[in-house]
Amino acid sequence: MITDDDFIPARIAIIGLGLMGGSLALALRGRWKKLLAVDIDPATINLARRNRIVDQISDRMEEILPLADVIILAVPVKSIIQIIGQLEKYKSDQAIILDLGSTKASVCEAMERLPEHLTPVGGHPMCGREMAGLEHASADIYHNAPFALVACANTTQTAKRVAETIVHHIGAQPIWLDAATHDAWTAATSHLPYLISTALIQATPEAASALIGPGFESTTRLAASSAEVMADILATNKTNILDTLQRFQDTLNILTTTLEDEPGQLKENLAAAANKRAALLASKKQI
Repeated sequence: MITDDDFIPARIAIIGLGLMGGSLALALRGRWKKLLAVDIDPATINLARRNRIVDQISDRMEEILPLADVIILAVPVKSIIQIIGQLEKYKSDQAIILDLGSTKASVCEAMERLPEHLTPVGGHPMCGREMAGLEHASADIYHNAPFALVACANTTQTAKRVAETIVHHIGAQPIWLDAATHDAWTAATSHLPYLISTALIQATPEAASALIGPGFESTTRLAASSAEVMADILATNKTNILDTLQRFQDTLNILTTTLEDEPGQLKENLAAAANKRAALLASKKQI
């Protein structure tokens, strides 16, 4: 059991050793009392055992979760919600539950239905790569990344402290937000960029591939993300994403009008965008 005075030597179980869960395991390895994992993919289990990424791994939650003081859910959002509904079956004593899902309102709603002995904290690290899987995991993926933390109605002070300790141990920067704010902001900073990247790929003629340069590659990088993961994210943040898409469409319409009818204004609009980008990135560095 974790207490306020003694929570660092905890036993952590990570459900899902994909890119994010695997990177988390690598970043936490050797820092806590025991590192456990659950994954359903035999190749992932073999890789984790061969490289000694965790102390113990199984494809059965009933073998791992009873041993854990902290349970971290590192699977797609809809799977997170499904697992939350099953946790009481596998964990009868106290534990802190932290998720890494990219949307928070639906996850916190599920977490608030947990029994009293399971104390949740919502989480979302703002980092990643387009390539999924444990083979692409890296301990430094979280370094200096913003890590959103969301207190649910049943989150305790101890759970907050444990979550912050984990975030600090992996080199990330904790930012406490409410679920609604998190989902509104990530619709603009994460989910819309994915959709724009996807649209740009779909709008590009195959014959133009001969002239692809680094600008196109970097702009469309997100389109290579897991379709399964992204479909979950988009479905669970639909309203915010539609609002953000409308603002983006309004901006495109302004640029279209400027290009067609007000060419003298075009340079000013482009410069304003460059200045806003600089201001946004500078503000991020101050957090």
